Amino acid sequence: MPTDKSFGNVIYSYSREQAIADGVLVDITEQAKATGFKLPTVVTDNLYHHYIEPPAGLAGEGQSVTGRLHDLLTLALFAAKRAVNSDRVYFKVSFLMSPGRSESVEVIAHIGPGDSAEPVLTIMLPEDD
Repeated sequence: MPTDKSFGNVIYSYSREQAIADGVLVDITEQAKATGFKLPTVVTDNLYHHYIEPPAGLAGEGQSVTGRLHDLLTLALFAAKRAVNSDRVYFKVSFLMSPGRSESVEVIAHIGPGDSAEPVLTIMLPEDD
């Protein structure tokens, strides 16, 4: 069993792979690559289900998972290109929540270690951090 000098034996660990399989993280790597990202990329289920999936009744307003994800990833890419010496960036995204009503939310894009210490990108709401 692994140990850590500060905390002792590890009782349980939850891998990124398990979180994706459980739906806690949503793998959007293919969409992220199409936008220009080079790392495996996920969004938290909270961000995905509350903002990327459009609320019912907005299909007629031109809202779709594909379009909202494209907007999120484009803004994340712009924010990442401005970042200097940081493993995370903060940016705002405006999502249409009902006809005529948008909600601006702060989002975090964080590069950290994956299950094998490889660099991976996680995009989340502040409360998911």
